[in-house]
Amino acid sequence: MRLPTERHPERPFDPPAELRGLPAMSRLEFADGHLGWLAATAAAARTVLGDPRFSARQEIKHVVTHSSRPGGPGQAAPPGFFGSMDPPEHTRYRRLLTGQFTVRRMRLLEPRIEQIAAGRLDAMTAAGPPADLVPAYALPIPSMVICELLGVPYADHDFFQERSSQLVIPGGDPAAVGDLTAYLREQVRRKRSAPGDDLISGLITDLTDEELANVALLLLVAGHETTANMLALGVFALLEHGAPLDEDSDDAVEELLRWLSVLHLGAPLRTALEDVEVAGELVRKGETVAVSLPVVNRDPSVHDDPEALRIDRGASSRTPRRHLAFGHGVHQCLGQQLARIELRIGYRALFARFPGLRLAVPAAEVPLPHDATVYGVTSLPVTWPTG
Repeated sequence: MRLPTERHPERPFDPPAELRGLPAMSRLEFADGHLGWLAATAAAARTVLGDPRFSARQEIKHVVTHSSRPGGPGQAAPPGFFGSMDPPEHTRYRRLLTGQFTVRRMRLLEPRIEQIAAGRLDAMTAAGPPADLVPAYALPIPSMVICELLGVPYADHDFFQERSSQLVIPGGDPAAVGDLTAYLREQVRRKRSAPGDDLISGLITDLTDEELANVALLLLVAGHETTANMLALGVFALLEHGAPLDEDSDDAVEELLRWLSVLHLGAPLRTALEDVEVAGELVRKGETVAVSLPVVNRDPSVHDDPEALRIDRGASSRTPRRHLAFGHGVHQCLGQQLARIELRIGYRALFARFPGLRLAVPAAEVPLPHDATVYGVTSLPVTWPTG
């Protein structure tokens, strides 16, 4: 089968119906005609993502949909694009970056993230309802945070948003990669002359200009598109399911990450370096396995009542954090703690400011691009009581 992407219009938060009830491993036809596999259970996914006999190397993996990311199938990942590398190359970059993303350092960012969220809410309040939550709130928060973390001017955020969005849609403009890379290389050169207190400056002595620019590009896209989509799609889900947040929103964030799983187009991908048996199926050397996170994160063998959105799941579930929304193994998302903080603050601040928040259009009119690498809403019109 080819990977289905269309979701039922009345069930926009659920995986495509064709993916339900699949065995742990199913044959899957990739965009280039390669016959690989789809992993659809948590156990199979953990095996594929955690076993070193499966590779993340870009040059040997096939893709479910065509991509605009740097390099491409058959080409090695550019220096610094460590997400598509295996150890020891991946390990070298990962170790350098781990110190930049410690839990302690991320928590030190909380006051600034709260300030950013409050500023966006002030602007929404001043403009009055209705508002499109995507450009007014969901996009600016992660954009401002990642720009400050990298040490690049927020004044250029429109440039980032427009070009980074091209990397997560099929048939995106390939020139976007070159534009972003050229810009980031200039930022690296500038920081070599005048380093600051930011991530790029902190790695100046360890990496080349090309490596630093590509690391920054990877972090920019990963830390911007995914969080922005989770913020907006999560608000949509909460409004549709009548589940407002209280002060303790940690459980709600974990549940939304599990239930929505915005990396949905058969990502992540791994290619077998040798014959490997997974869930009773023999994956041959050279075959690529796609992991269906939306299906895996609703595995009934791991999660109680997996089809339901239960924002208090952490209080009663036997496995409140055993979702794979951030991946698994050595490639597990480096910025997951930052994402959790942004989401927790973003949801909590929004519903505290506008407790009567509601959709300004029928739910069926909210646009949901099914073929984008990162699932989410491109526009979310909302309104709230005034006076």
